[in-house]
Amino acid sequence: MAADLITIARSGTRAARAALDVTAQNIANASSEGYVRRSVSLSELALNPLASSPGAINLAGVRVNGIVRNADMFRQSEVRRTGSDAARAGAEVQGLENIESAAEQTGVYDAIVGFEAALKQLLSDPTDGSLRASALEQARTMAQTFNTAAASLAAVGEGLRFEAQDGVASVNTTAAELARVNLRLSRASDTSSDRSSLLDQRDSLLEKLSGQVDVSTVFAADGSVQVRIGGSGGPSLVSGGSAVPLAMTAAGDGTVSFALGGTAVTLSSGALAGKGQALSELTGVRGQLDAIAAGVITTLNAAQGTGADLGGAGGQPMFSGTDASTMTLALAGGSQIATAPAGSGANSRDTSNLTAMRGALETANPAGTMDRLLFGISSAVAGRTVTRDALESIAGTARVALQAQAGVDLDEEAINLTRFQQAYQASGRVIQVASDIFDSILAIR
Repeated sequence: MAADLITIARSGTRAARAALDVTAQNIANASSEGYVRRSVSLSELALNPLASSPGAINLAGVRVNGIVRNADMFRQSEVRRTGSDAARAGAEVQGLENIESAAEQTGVYDAIVGFEAALKQLLSDPTDGSLRASALEQARTMAQTFNTAAASLAAVGEGLRFEAQDGVASVNTTAAELARVNLRLSRASDTSSDRSSLLDQRDSLLEKLSGQVDVSTVFAADGSVQVRIGGSGGPSLVSGGSAVPLAMTAAGDGTVSFALGGTAVTLSSGALAGKGQALSELTGVRGQLDAIAAGVITTLNAAQGTGADLGGAGGQPMFSGTDASTMTLALAGGSQIATAPAGSGANSRDTSNLTAMRGALETANPAGTMDRLLFGISSAVAGRTVTRDALESIAGTARVALQAQAGVDLDEEAINLTRFQQAYQASGRVIQVASDIFDSILAIR
């Protein structure tokens, strides 16, 4: 009996010591990001000695099966999925806000309205030098604001592409690290604490990847993971101990595309997908801005060509260039504004060509078109912001649910610490009692 008691107590001390070690790890890493609470898996140790009757089972203590990470794979997958969607929406909103600032703060709309007002004032006295100078400067200001808006939008595009390229580099670095973790997991013991740390690192890397791209995962029995991007049928980013690099290509219109190992991949979530969508929106806005500038150039140059300037000469083109970035004032002075009809003499007060110019500009309605463009951008920002906030709320709920399961509760760990200490002491006491019994038997004469 004494030997049986010692065996049972010894297994109890081992189990209690393992549980104390795990509890201490939980307490020490309570605030560590990515740490998943551990617990010890125990089972009864049963023996069926040959001397016993067939089918008889004698309990012989407790066995430590291994260390268990208290994390549900479904909840972890939900955190990655919802977090990836929230990252996409956040990146898109940030890009759209930058586009909105570039389009609004440059004052293109105000410059167009100011130029139209200067032409209206010129109607009162087409020979007045100050009114002509004012109209010319308003034309110059309008061209410069178009230039500034185009440059600002180009800067937004450069920033988005730089951030996207940085995100691609982050994906490749994370994927390479995940491949190394896969190799170490394939060699780690199932019951080792090092394996639990590797699993924590694996999950943290997967969550970091999901912040940039949409990931689809398949886990092997040894804990290693295969990662695909662009959906479950997409190309493999990480497989075993190897990782395929992700590449980004910028098109002539400023949009970007992605490829994995030479295979084109379409991203549906993650920050890279959001930046790609923002760049597509930027291309559309830049195209509309160029169309407005081209319309102003064409309209005013055509009106100039049908009139005569203050000196009686035929009207010259008011602007050069073809779009917002190349638009430049071509007239040298206010006297070259063709307010009178063709064939009129010098200092003509006939404003019929100026009236036609204003009518053509009103028909083209660049101010109204610019206003609709700005309103469209603002509406897109407002709508995407609502979507982003909703997705962030969903992602936050998923994180809270996982944290409730995988996080460390210091109160609970304090209770476990006391419980396992008492279990260890109790097992030690059983060993002492077994030793006393054995000594008593030896002392019998």
